[in-house]
Amino acid sequence: MMKQIKGLVAAAFSPMKADGSIDTKVIAPVTERLVSNAVAGLYVCGSTGEGPLLSCDERKQVAEAYIEAAQRRIPIIVHVGHDSLPEAQSLARHAAQVGADAIAAVGPCYFKPLTVDILIEFLAQIAQAAPETDFYYYHVPQLNGNSFDITELFEKAPLAIPTFRGVKYSALAVHKFQECKERFGGQFQIFFGCDEMLTSGLAAGADVAIGSTYNLVPRLYRQVMEAFAAGDVAAARALQSLSVHLVSVCYRYRGLPAIKAMMRLIGHDCGPVRLPLKALSADEFKRFAADIEALGVCDWF
Repeated sequence: MMKQIKGLVAAAFSPMKADGSIDTKVIAPVTERLVSNAVAGLYVCGSTGEGPLLSCDERKQVAEAYIEAAQRRIPIIVHVGHDSLPEAQSLARHAAQVGADAIAAVGPCYFKPLTVDILIEFLAQIAQAAPETDFYYYHVPQLNGNSFDITELFEKAPLAIPTFRGVKYSALAVHKFQECKERFGGQFQIFFGCDEMLTSGLAAGADVAIGSTYNLVPRLYRQVMEAFAAGDVAAARALQSLSVHLVSVCYRYRGLPAIKAMMRLIGHDCGPVRLPLKALSADEFKRFAADIEALGVCDWF
């Protein structure tokens, strides 16, 4: 069983070359930077990693590269969710075989499960493909439409999934996160998944968070957590304000494409995004970089 993680988990990018193919050579230096910045773990091939847009072979390449680069220094959670159950099972088996510390899966988003029981049945068959590897559910209803009551899943999933260890909670309802943390946090790991709302998550009981901008300014978010833990809520809120503005600027430039492009500003070019995501043009990137610099975010790189 993977030890419970505390702190920041970076939702890793899947680096690509200009032609859109996977560029695994970038993964080692990116991993080294995150390890040196005291990131507590990596979440691979999730939304930030464009997992739903990659082929299964590509996802396996990316997972292998991060696991190899980490060298067991930090845990690697590999997202294996897929609308095709056999493909998800193949990804789960592969992740276990190459040494992932845990796997995670989102529910299907095209033909959506009609009940939480059907969702759990689907997840259980994924988990069975890696029966000795910890399993987490990825709760992101705003993207995949699986908007069931997460407390019901916590009540039922452990009965059907022996390896169930918790949830990556990326829904926007902080009060439900707090309820889950209070009811189930003693037994299961619950990752808070909204970067720009980290202080809200901390107030609701979060002690570990997964996010994409943690790749960029982990020191900023560490100081948010440290200030909050020290009882200096005003300092935590002031630091969080920079995150709010950072994420706001990124969403003016289409969100994930901007966040991934921002890696160029720290010297680790992770390349473009894959359609239907649209990469920033040269002119857009120039304007985006100027907006980021104006925030003072570069001082935190």
